Amino acid sequence: MRSTNTSIPEYPQMTGILSGILPDWPSWALNLLLTMTAVLTITLITNHFYTPDDEKESAEEKKLLESSHKTHEALHGEFNKFRWSYLSVYLVIMLADWMQGTHMYTLYLSYNVNISALFLTGFLSGAIFAPFLGSLVDKFGRKRSCIVYCVLEIIINWLEHYNSFGLLLLGRVLGGVSTNLLFSAFESWMTTEHRKKGFPEEWMQRTYSECSIANGSMAIAAGIFAQVLEDGFGHIGPFRGAIALTALAMALVTRWDENYGEDKQVGHESTSLYKQFTDGWKLVGNDSKIMRIGLIQALSEGGTYTFVFMWVPTLLSMNPPGGVPTGCVFSALMMAITIGGIAFQPVEKFFTTHITSKSRAPEMSAVFAYVMASISMSVPAICLCCAPASTCFEKILISFIVIEFCVGLSSPIAGTLRAKYVPDAYQGAIMNIFRLPLNIVVVTGTYATDVLDQYKVFGVVSGLFMASAALQATLALGDKGEKQVKKD
Repeated sequence: MRSTNTSIPEYPQMTGILSGILPDWPSWALNLLLTMTAVLTITLITNHFYTPDDEKESAEEKKLLESSHKTHEALHGEFNKFRWSYLSVYLVIMLADWMQGTHMYTLYLSYNVNISALFLTGFLSGAIFAPFLGSLVDKFGRKRSCIVYCVLEIIINWLEHYNSFGLLLLGRVLGGVSTNLLFSAFESWMTTEHRKKGFPEEWMQRTYSECSIANGSMAIAAGIFAQVLEDGFGHIGPFRGAIALTALAMALVTRWDENYGEDKQVGHESTSLYKQFTDGWKLVGNDSKIMRIGLIQALSEGGTYTFVFMWVPTLLSMNPPGGVPTGCVFSALMMAITIGGIAFQPVEKFFTTHITSKSRAPEMSAVFAYVMASISMSVPAICLCCAPASTCFEKILISFIVIEFCVGLSSPIAGTLRAKYVPDAYQGAIMNIFRLPLNIVVVTGTYATDVLDQYKVFGVVSGLFMASAALQATLALGDKGEKQVKKD
């Protein structure tokens, strides 16, 4: 049975086979899952035959090979070893993070505590600590900060074992700190270490792309693993799994070399934390490009978080035939993120070949991703306002798939642009500075979901992405001279 005349293909034979294997999901959900699986498979096969730019010997690589007296194969071997040392940690960390996220709401619900207060505390904690935490990351070391993140996550997940509002509240405060570390310390370490080892800048894009693919893949796997652990240990099971995974990630991080916001040989030890902090803020105030990069991050990620709060209640409120199997839809959305990450390099290649110069391709790709995201969020805004719910379900469902594709596409683009415009010496500080407005946007968006109609909230989200696109366009079409950050 189907809800409307849908554009999602039907697979009657496959649906019949899977009906004996999968839970009793409605046909529209199985069709969605099969469609996304097919698209992901085709994307992976197509990507297999696509040759990334970093596999070809670029002009930058030729100069590097001449100066280092290394062969092409040896240089790529060193890069792959470095890349996998980072990705192995990233995979484990994101799997642990997703496993918590899939079951945190249900755990708190079983404890019968004030869920809104706990989530709001986490966001406010992130906003309070964000402006200062980045300077600590740059001053005391990115590797050490990653280890601190792992320790905090182990403590947080252990606190989740106790049905005590005070302990859970403490966990959310620590969670605000750990979230800031997650989205600054790891990326800062990778960017600086990439440059310390002398790899070409363009190779960094492949790492960012694979991080986006890994993020979506781990989210899909997390839904399965978390459910298995919940079946075996109850609601707390996924959090126990997260503890084990985080401990594994910490062991892997210990093999990394340390790096800082400034090189030790040129005065890292003599630089005060206060100076590191104030210099980061001054740099943001004096460099409009860094300011715009940070605001784009705050607006786009704020819109994404607000959408995350909205998709489940929106679909449930539309009462589709057979109900809404949220796990199935979640897997489909995560496949869309993975497809977006895979599409990053082909999209960059298209813009480089047909639209703009190679140096401007990331900026133009970002404009494309944010405009597409804005259009996708305008669909539920318009449908829920102007049309009967029974005619909107599949349009809105497809728009949700598109927004997650844009998230997967824009994530590596945003990382590439941060590496391009934000100096290594202040990566941690500046990335955390802009988590302050990000958390403000998230808190505001969370509040809006309680006081505004659904279509109005989606209109706000669409506006956030369009504002991101407009700011990004000023970078793409602005100064002719390219400003490359210092690599030391």
